[in-house]
Amino acid sequence: MRAPARQQFRPSSGTVLSFATAGAPSNPPILLLHGFPSSSRTFRDLIPALSKTAHVIAPDMPGFGDSDVLPSPSFGAFSQAISELLESLGIGPRYIYLHDFGAPVGFEIALRAPDDVLGLVIQNANAHTSGQGAGWAATQAFWSNPSSENEASATAHLTLEGIRDQYVANLPEDVAALIPAENWEEDWRAMQLPGRMDTQRSLIADYGNYVAKFGAIADYLAEYQPPSLMVWGRHDPFFELKETQSWMEALPRMEAHILDGGHFLLETHAPIVAQLITKFLARHGRQARTND
Repeated sequence: MRAPARQQFRPSSGTVLSFATAGAPSNPPILLLHGFPSSSRTFRDLIPALSKTAHVIAPDMPGFGDSDVLPSPSFGAFSQAISELLESLGIGPRYIYLHDFGAPVGFEIALRAPDDVLGLVIQNANAHTSGQGAGWAATQAFWSNPSSENEASATAHLTLEGIRDQYVANLPEDVAALIPAENWEEDWRAMQLPGRMDTQRSLIADYGNYVAKFGAIADYLAEYQPPSLMVWGRHDPFFELKETQSWMEALPRMEAHILDGGHFLLETHAPIVAQLITKFLARHGRQARTND
């Protein structure tokens, strides 16, 4: 099987957006949106399996992976750049995979063009206040009062140790042992590049604006009820498990799987997730054809 094609695109921002594609363009498109602190590398074990039946588009968000930083980073600006990428590729209605920071980007894209969303794959992505436990206190204080002291507390995790925690914190030892250190070491290397740390600080601040949109997102989900699949690492230390219940209440027909993994579920469960997504896409495609 051919490796994903790595390409570059220059949106109206003028900066380079790196992305990978795989699978036949005639297949249903799925947009894979990664989270902090990684890149489309998150999906390296998922893309080959999905490309058999889907057309995969996996961008590195600006300031992540091989993509340039933006002069004024925000989730809205990220959404604009990726929307321009989709338009340039001729991608119409598509599925969207949401993970972590990918959620504010994906929902911005969905809210702008709700009829272009064929369905959602939700993997440790927060869209309800129920997902924010005690560990969010410093960040919430920063949103309320963006003082230098509060910013320092809210960004204290921007260290090599903090990046490592994204992968292995709260995991059972046998599961954590499956994840090699090269993952967080590569993320930390990329974060040291010019402008990257400023991007992270900007996004931590902007996430408060995303939380303020939870009501609009709830309205979107209630009205459109996009076909959805949840695959969730139950040991995630950042998003409370209560978040899964909120998703299921918002999308009562959603297929939900709670797996024995962490925030970066694909590091340990990519084959299982690939099978679930493949079946989800096939099942929804059959239903769509039946309804035509």
